[in-house]
Amino acid sequence: MERRYKYIDLITVLFVTVLLLSNILSSAKIIDLGVSLLGLQFIFDAGTLVFPISYIFGDVLTEIYGYRRSRRVIWSGFFATALMAFFVWLAGVLPGESLWLETVGQSAYDAVLGSIWKLAIASLVAYFFGEFVNSYVLARMKVLMHGRWLWARTIGSTIAGQGVDTTVFFVIATALGVFPIELMLSLIVSNYIFKVSIEVIFTPITLRVIRWLKTSEQEDVYDHNTNFNPFRFDV
Repeated sequence: MERRYKYIDLITVLFVTVLLLSNILSSAKIIDLGVSLLGLQFIFDAGTLVFPISYIFGDVLTEIYGYRRSRRVIWSGFFATALMAFFVWLAGVLPGESLWLETVGQSAYDAVLGSIWKLAIASLVAYFFGEFVNSYVLARMKVLMHGRWLWARTIGSTIAGQGVDTTVFFVIATALGVFPIELMLSLIVSNYIFKVSIEVIFTPITLRVIRWLKTSEQEDVYDHNTNFNPFRFDV
């Protein structure tokens, strides 16, 4: 029988919530802090404010419960994002009520949420590769390091995962017309630096949470003989 845990459901809900929020915010606004980095504008989409937290949850899941259970949560987030994108698109194409069209208007809906299906495509592809890279790297580093240097594993896995995720996301989103091609490099660099910085800043908190959960759950999985195939759903 599969072992039952006290907190994995809560972590899963928070993980999926962060993913959905990041997609909605990404379509709503690009933030410009008015500074430059290596000659590039330091700009990022609003979804970046919350998306790095998903990698922190991913680190927590893999470090404590192992790659197999983390894989199931990653797929839960994938299907939830796809479902959200479908219904946002469906609401957009259905005819609007006359008073709503006069006061709010279809153009306002389209301006904010009309491109969310494009963002969802970019996000799902980037999320698939990025999250699994993050989880795989952390799991393998844990075995190779014999459970030592947790801080190096959480930061190292994020550096790898976010590098893949950020690059894939903005290349696809730009190709689909969501972002101007002139901003693509700035968005990739700025978002990557911001996301990795969030991981580093939150590392002390992440380590405390992981240690507390390991004690509370009485679990600390090492993926010695794990099948890392991302398309399996069993635990």
